[in-house]
Amino acid sequence: MAKKRRILRTIRKLVLWAILLFFGSSVFFAILYRFVPPPFTPLMLIRLAEQAVDGKPLRLKKDWVSLEKISPKLIQAVVAAEDNAFLDHYGFDLEAIKKAQEYNKKHKRKKGGSTISQQTAKNVFLWPRRSWFRKGLEVYFTGLIELFWGKKRIMEVYLNVIEMGNGIYGAEMASYANFKKPAARLTASEAALLAGILPNPRKFSASRPSSYTKRRQQRILLIMNQLEPVSFGK
Repeated sequence: MAKKRRILRTIRKLVLWAILLFFGSSVFFAILYRFVPPPFTPLMLIRLAEQAVDGKPLRLKKDWVSLEKISPKLIQAVVAAEDNAFLDHYGFDLEAIKKAQEYNKKHKRKKGGSTISQQTAKNVFLWPRRSWFRKGLEVYFTGLIELFWGKKRIMEVYLNVIEMGNGIYGAEMASYANFKKPAARLTASEAALLAGILPNPRKFSASRPSSYTKRRQQRILLIMNQLEPVSFGK
């Protein structure tokens, strides 16, 4: 009986230390990435592993640039395409989630209600496969980056780590890959094309847009003009 109690105490201690380690490390990295670019993301490593398993050449192209070196038109485009209420919510757009749920009840192709903050948290800290456990962690990490980063840093990280093609990550590399120019020089039309491929950047192309991508581009351009210009202040 005494041995059993010792084992239970040991298990409780291990669980407690695991919990403390998780929360401590997550807060540490959330604060660190407020100032330091994330060197890689779980998705980048997963894609490299998939390429290796398939016997394909390893491909990972990224180039971190500050938000000031990214065209405001691309910022406006991703807000128009992905998260119209980005500046107004605290990480979660309940209205968008409700609309997505109603849409998913009637359609086979599922629609997400994730904000740019949620997508950034998922990209930097988590893996892509959906589950309730991962969604719970996504909520937690979204709260952390909203607390420690603020909207400007969230947008900066998002536009530098998001997958935008086969082995291509971030706005700068995507701009060069598709338009042979830095992200700072993107036009509204080009920005809308890049934002338009985000639902599936390995399937759709901004340099060779399909009719679907062109339709998305036009919708995004329309919304870009309707929204107030995205501004983060000084």
